[in-house]
Amino acid sequence: MDNIRCDIEGNLAFITISNPDRLNALNMAMWNALTTHFTALHQNQNLRCIIIRGAGGNFAAGADVQEFATVRNTLADGMRYHNQVIAASLKAISECQHPVIAAIEGVCVGGGLEIAISCDIRIASPGARFGIPINRLGFPLAPKELQSLLGLVGKAVASEILLEGRILNAIEAKQKGLVQRLSDDVPTEARETAERIALGAPLAARLNKKFIRRLSFVPERLSDEEQLEAFSFLQTEDYQEGVLGFLAKKVPVFTGK
Repeated sequence: MDNIRCDIEGNLAFITISNPDRLNALNMAMWNALTTHFTALHQNQNLRCIIIRGAGGNFAAGADVQEFATVRNTLADGMRYHNQVIAASLKAISECQHPVIAAIEGVCVGGGLEIAISCDIRIASPGARFGIPINRLGFPLAPKELQSLLGLVGKAVASEILLEGRILNAIEAKQKGLVQRLSDDVPTEARETAERIALGAPLAARLNKKFIRRLSFVPERLSDEEQLEAFSFLQTEDYQEGVLGFLAKKVPVFTGK
């Protein structure tokens, strides 16, 4: 789990996403490591707050497209990858009993933005960049991941982010509700925020977090047929065109097939 580091300092924990040569893109092993770490941290009654950050000046550039051909190239594999692997990581973060702060610098796109959305507080540098430009890769956002985005920013902003696929600067991201705060010194601001949280009653923080999540809007569960439809893109020519184009650094030509 070298690409996902966990350090504990007193009553604070620091999770670092470290794959700097690839802008901290996450492969399957890294998603699984996130789940393992947050599951363990959830059980640690001495903690008061967790900060998640990226190494090398970037938060995270999403999932590692280079391994798509092996981990999500079929309908069954794609559903398992999103509904089990990625969903488990995001759930472990969002349902961790301790407050979680995302300290965002540089690139925060795709799965990286989904990780940040799963946190309770998001603090970003003025130079950070946000988006989910997966339409250029020929696929939509998985339903469980879409639910989290909708819960944070609502229908209008989610539609803009996903349909346009544009990368947002930090000011616009804050205006649209993706982040709560901008800071010229994200590490210091994140730590000071965590320390303020740590001064409060931990049981109150945990109950606040639990019931904020419980009382938020939860849509009706998708049917099995809807789940299959959501992942039907894995059997399309456009999906293959998008992924191969990304890997070859060529502009994909989508045909709607």
